[in-house]
Amino acid sequence: MGITQKLNLNHLPSKLGPYWILLTFFGSSLTTLTLARFGLCVWQGERVFSSHAWLNIFVGGLRVDIATLSYILMPALLLIIVASALSKQYMTRNIIKYYLLLMTALLVFFEVITPTFINEYDLRPNRLFIEYLIYPKEVSKMIFSGYKTEIVCSLLLLVLAIKAAAIIFASQWQNRAQLSTLKHTIVVILLLCLTTLGARNSIGHRPLNPAMVAFSTDHLLNDLSLNSLYSVAFAIKQLSNEQSSQDFYGTMAEEQLLTEVRKSMQNQQADFNNSNAPTKTFHQAAYQGKPKNLVIILQESLGARYVGTLGGLPLTPNIDKLYQQGWGFDNLYATGTRSVRGIEAVITGFTPTPSRAVVKLDKSQRDFFTIADFLAKQNYHTQFIYGGESHFDNMQSFFLGNGFEQIVDSDDFANIDFNGSWGASDEDLYTQADIELTKLQQQGKPFFSLVFSSSNHSPYEFPDNKISLYDNDKQTRNNAAKYADYALGTFIEKAKKSTYWEDTVFIVIADHDSRVSGASLVPIDHFRIPAVIFGKGIAAKRDHQLASQLDIPATLLSLIGASGEHPMIGRDLSQAIANNEQRAMMQYDKNFAYITKHHPQGNKVVILQPHKPATSYLYSESKLVPISNDQQLVKQALAHANFGNLAYQKGWYH
Repeated sequence: MGITQKLNLNHLPSKLGPYWILLTFFGSSLTTLTLARFGLCVWQGERVFSSHAWLNIFVGGLRVDIATLSYILMPALLLIIVASALSKQYMTRNIIKYYLLLMTALLVFFEVITPTFINEYDLRPNRLFIEYLIYPKEVSKMIFSGYKTEIVCSLLLLVLAIKAAAIIFASQWQNRAQLSTLKHTIVVILLLCLTTLGARNSIGHRPLNPAMVAFSTDHLLNDLSLNSLYSVAFAIKQLSNEQSSQDFYGTMAEEQLLTEVRKSMQNQQADFNNSNAPTKTFHQAAYQGKPKNLVIILQESLGARYVGTLGGLPLTPNIDKLYQQGWGFDNLYATGTRSVRGIEAVITGFTPTPSRAVVKLDKSQRDFFTIADFLAKQNYHTQFIYGGESHFDNMQSFFLGNGFEQIVDSDDFANIDFNGSWGASDEDLYTQADIELTKLQQQGKPFFSLVFSSSNHSPYEFPDNKISLYDNDKQTRNNAAKYADYALGTFIEKAKKSTYWEDTVFIVIADHDSRVSGASLVPIDHFRIPAVIFGKGIAAKRDHQLASQLDIPATLLSLIGASGEHPMIGRDLSQAIANNEQRAMMQYDKNFAYITKHHPQGNKVVILQPHKPATSYLYSESKLVPISNDQQLVKQALAHANFGNLAYQKGWYH
């Protein structure tokens, strides 16, 4: 009692007045974020404690939390200062109280949704969260269909947290500050200094950013050092920076960059004489006969781990059969983890970047190179067929502005037997596709159709009594993958009996794997996808070479007899490649991986991280083993990592 009276601790709230509520918010929020991080670490204990990462996570996490709370407190502090100067403390206290309640709600909301987001993406909420907000109808259907328990728990925790915060804040703000002018000035200066220092959390040139607390090759462990509100806020900041690859990985002289990129192209001796499109050159098709039709069947979220032929689960007997009948790729890799990234690679041959895919960027909405535009200029009819709403992910705008003459989505379907959260089932999609392709064949001119499936997507809805379930519960990823393959099989049987079969080259290829995760900077195994080219005249073979989605459009143009100039840097895999060089590249959040196959014990991988030196690895048996940097390979990686952003900004693909 004597010590308390001596220090006057009981009188601090009344003496500090509105400043006390800021301290209360800071302390309670810091405790909440720390407990949330502790819970996530326990949940991911196998990865956290096996790598002895807990200390790094909590030290880095403390820095990030302090920075986050300091940024939040700055507006409230400035408002208190203004109110005090104008003697209007009473008028501002409710504004500040509700502002802090809103910030509490945001902090808690993002933490309670984090486990679900990690389950899906193996990352904290980031730019994907922001991008999905643009499509509330589709996303809300998905959430309410597949995450009912998570919704109830999240709402309950959110309500309890807001109620508790309201009680605490109300009890702490009963008096005005009882400080002399001198003491008030000292408190103001002290708090301003502390929040500024806390927000920067660094005395270096740059303020705190995620790279400063990154310590592991396991991407999730680095993310656990953040809090989810900070992760989303940082993502919003980065969305405005479409030149982020150069800011992230380092710059390279334009001429050197183009030299490195051209060296990795198939036509190394080609005549590159267009300064406005420095990778544009003439490509001679391998097939020289009557132009063939092209049908690309883009499979949603179908990684190699779901394909029995590629060592995955026995879920895709029809794709397995195609691997025996057509040209099947065993070591082909996606460039990213989202559908728009797969569309970007397969339709435009554009390299991945840490920015959004070109499907969603402003400068690429008109007159941007696509194989649809290339083929339209060669008298092809070009078409996109999708079972959902084609405006999703900006697909309709991008396609119509860049060579696709016709969009067929669920509104245009003749019949829909099953409609899920993402639109018509794959069977309905393929029924409509068969109708459309038959019509086009009757018109007598070649056509190109992109058919995009959607059934293999959370919440995994598909018709009953179509397949024997692999998992006991119906709506699982494995069952959805099996149904997607079943629906594909029904289409292939129809196609073989159709009028268009004889004149068409088909490919089945995944846009990306599902739930890309793993304890490495880039989980390369989860980028491996199936791809099979088939049709009349396509010889059956298994292709073991390292390849990328970027190689697919150039290869398909060659197989259908479409010669011409284009800027794509992917290789035509139907023709010889100089020095038998093989490579793939992929973007995983902010990390870029460049893989080459010229080592007897495995593939060499260069990984670029934001604001960090390049690191090199030997990729063998699904493991990344650190090795010393090959400087020439690092140059190639940096050139390809920066090519996309530079090409976008300078209009090299227009």
